[in-house]
Amino acid sequence: MTVAGHRHERIAEEIRHEVGAMLAGELKDPRLAGFVTVTQVRVTPDLKQARIFVSVLGTEAEQASTLTGLAAAAGYVRHELTERLQLRRGPEVQFVLDRSEEYGRRIEELLRQTKKSDQP
Repeated sequence: MTVAGHRHERIAEEIRHEVGAMLAGELKDPRLAGFVTVTQVRVTPDLKQARIFVSVLGTEAEQASTLTGLAAAAGYVRHELTERLQLRRGPEVQFVLDRSEEYGRRIEELLRQTKKSDQP
């Protein structure tokens, strides 16, 4: 595949960087007060949609509130991405809660439990 064939991957990485910077200080919504990290960004090859996976530290209610705040800020984020990355048309932004860290911790806990039960 040519270098041009990986453009959406390069743009996804730039989006991850820019949204991380926005979350660090530009977005002033009180619902985003918790610890929010952009873990991954997936952009369709036609650059029309971007799924931004975020990890949120906190309870289920805090996570839901944070996702609501991010959904409310999606228009601003899209506009800023269009400006900063100099895109002709900004991708439609969708925020998704990334539960992979919780899933990994659960697997590690289960493995520890089985290891303890195997020891005499």
